[in-house]
Amino acid sequence: MSDSRNKSKRSSKGADLQNDGFQHQARKRFGQNFLHDQNIIQKILQSIRPQDSDHIVEIGPGQGALTRHLLQTCSKLDAVELDRDLAAYLVQTLGDDSRFALQQGDVLKFDFSTLTDKPHSLRIVGNLPYNISTPCMFHLLNYQALISDMTFMLQLEVVHRLAAQAGDPNYGRLGLMMQYYCQVEHLFDVPPTAFTPQPKVCSAIVRLTPHKTPPVQVIDVSCLQEVIRIAFTKRRKTLRNSLSTLISEPDLSALGIDTTLRPEKLSLADYALISDSISQARSKSRSAAPQEESNVK
Repeated sequence: MSDSRNKSKRSSKGADLQNDGFQHQARKRFGQNFLHDQNIIQKILQSIRPQDSDHIVEIGPGQGALTRHLLQTCSKLDAVELDRDLAAYLVQTLGDDSRFALQQGDVLKFDFSTLTDKPHSLRIVGNLPYNISTPCMFHLLNYQALISDMTFMLQLEVVHRLAAQAGDPNYGRLGLMMQYYCQVEHLFDVPPTAFTPQPKVCSAIVRLTPHKTPPVQVIDVSCLQEVIRIAFTKRRKTLRNSLSTLISEPDLSALGIDTTLRPEKLSLADYALISDSISQARSKSRSAAPQEESNVK
């Protein structure tokens, strides 16, 4: 998204950045669609509500449609940009602002812990390319202890999946795991006409706020991920069939789970219950194995 300068040059430089003659051909391989609608930009800023003390990280600042506005308020802004031409342009036009730093590279490989060691100090914003939006969000969750909140422009379909509740057609693996880690808020929709070039799909703004305490407690998060992944790989099957490789039908029934339901009918708490049952069974099995070996000897 992004653009700005230090305090003495803020207002005039903002105008220059919009009319400085820089032209950049959007690159399909990077999923580039540049936001230009000033009304949408203002709505995004109102949603973020940047503060003087904020350390903001902008992913994919592009030509600088949002950055200059963010810099007018925040104390520090790190921009992560893969495109070398755009990175060079942003350094040229914003580089003399001591609050601005450009991190040129792939966000999926970027180590966000190099930016701060303060808990919950980073505010992440970005217009995420559709082709990397899901892996990018999960990559960021590796640094959730450092993150205060994340405000993203995403494909509308993805936002529906993130916010979906049990029984919703969009409910699935992505929403369940993201809701385990974050509070999800679908803020507003954005039409294709807000971008150049125009994408073929509608977009939306979503806010993700990492939970300080997860909404459910589980013994092993990796087991929860496994249960959800396997369940939704076979989402048209009933639970007794889709989860048969992990847990027996009698054991599912003993948990109070209706085994004739399909995966989209279960809540996150239901999946946590199943996950913990599997974790406990595996732990007992591992504990029993050395004893059995000893008896054989």
